[in-house]
Amino acid sequence: MSAWPDGTDLVPAVVQDPVSGRVLMVAWMNEQAYRSTLETGRVTFWSRSRNELWAKGATSGNHLDFRSAAWDCDSDTLLVWARPTGPVCHTGSTTCFGDEPLGAGFGGLDRLWAVIAQRGRERPAGSYTTSLLQAGPEGAGRKVTEEAVEVLLAAKDHERGDADDRRVAEEVADLLYHTLVVLAERGIDPALVMEVLGERRVGPSGADGPA
Repeated sequence: MSAWPDGTDLVPAVVQDPVSGRVLMVAWMNEQAYRSTLETGRVTFWSRSRNELWAKGATSGNHLDFRSAAWDCDSDTLLVWARPTGPVCHTGSTTCFGDEPLGAGFGGLDRLWAVIAQRGRERPAGSYTTSLLQAGPEGAGRKVTEEAVEVLLAAKDHERGDADDRRVAEEVADLLYHTLVVLAERGIDPALVMEVLGERRVGPSGADGPA
């Protein structure tokens, strides 16, 4: 991590989710907030109105788990990568810039993960996700196997058209959901999956693997 620039007081900190790529919020940081973020692993800002440190989620419980940060070319704006543990905005929205409809691109998976992770923390009675989590790795794991077969069968039967397209999409959606539940049950953040995917690039020969 880069050191805090000499002579710098307050800078805007743009917080981005490293998994979905969505900008979550913008707030202010000074050197004290920056150091607190690095030391605690929880993103901390400086409140200009209260003139004090402000640890995101200290009241709501919706923390921002720090991953990394980078300065812009002029060292007067900080980009912070952090994973949210719940809605980021005080209005209840996923970000301070509003919500996207679930399923609007792969960013919708991040909202689905937030719901699954919340079920994992709270374990509400009557929740299907709760029942899978309580069954251990075999609970959602068996469903992943079943849904993978359903994806295969839907793909083999697929003929271009709205009805068949929808069937394949539904089976893939089931597979993705149960895969995320497996991660939640094992306590694995999807960010690690994205990190692994990022390491797998198509090389010059066209073969999959590190470039």
